[in-house]
Amino acid sequence: MLLIRFFGGKGGVGKTTLAAAYALAQARRGLRTLVVSTDPAHSLGDALETSLSDRPRRVTGTLWAAEISGERQARRRIAEVLDDARHAVPREVLPAVERHLERAAESPGTVESALLDRLTEVVEEAGERWDTVIVDSAPTGHMVRLLSLPTLLTPWIEGLARHRRRARHADRLAAGLLGDPDDAADPLLERLQARRARLGRLRTRLGEDALVHLVLVPERLPLAETLRAADVLTGAGLPLGAVVVNRVASGDETGVLARRREQEELVLATVHERFGADAVVTVPLLPGALTGTAGLGEAAVWLGRL
Repeated sequence: MLLIRFFGGKGGVGKTTLAAAYALAQARRGLRTLVVSTDPAHSLGDALETSLSDRPRRVTGTLWAAEISGERQARRRIAEVLDDARHAVPREVLPAVERHLERAAESPGTVESALLDRLTEVVEEAGERWDTVIVDSAPTGHMVRLLSLPTLLTPWIEGLARHRRRARHADRLAAGLLGDPDDAADPLLERLQARRARLGRLRTRLGEDALVHLVLVPERLPLAETLRAADVLTGAGLPLGAVVVNRVASGDETGVLARRREQEELVLATVHERFGADAVVTVPLLPGALTGTAGLGEAAVWLGRL
């Protein structure tokens, strides 16, 4: 069994409910299961009827859950970088560095990068602390960017490390000429090298041990977004799992609902043609709130093929 599963899709298609339901099903099999949300509009706790935070909390049995805050992770990361800077930059420029880092803490790129760092920590625990990890991702565009970040950030970090090594080499030459050789460790360079190594491990792990399940409802706009996301993810080397079509009408409807069912059939035909019938799982339109262990258990019945 693959250790890591991502559930992603357009906002409002039910990916959080299905991720929580699948996690509950895995836990009921006796697997140590962690389900985490990376969606800024966290609703995983609502689905599980449990208050959640960044740190995993036991929900029931062998099921644990967490909601990762990119903003909170970014503030922690900025604090670490600032601590490194105090040892690596001249004191007179430190105030300007601090102001720059304060502004950087609010930027989307910093938040996504910090979120990736926390997700990396979670993924590294798969197979050790957890038998399986299920990720309730942000809506499609955010999920695609997040999963593409390891590939995008690696060359950028390598460039920063090269520049830092050159700067350190020049500093050491100057210190040697002045008779004061500088052989102290460089915490900033060490952190860059450590992060580059972690990103490399994450890229390998996602390629070997993960699947991305795209979730949609049988409507044209979610279908178009799903097809685009599938192309981007496969182009980035990320393996796709079964596509989940949620809230499919039963076919017994009349009137307006019958006409809607005709439109759903067109969408389903396109999904089957694009991904293959064996790679599509359908979940019917279910009654009830589908929250808590009872409601999620009803949805989990339909996810047995994942």
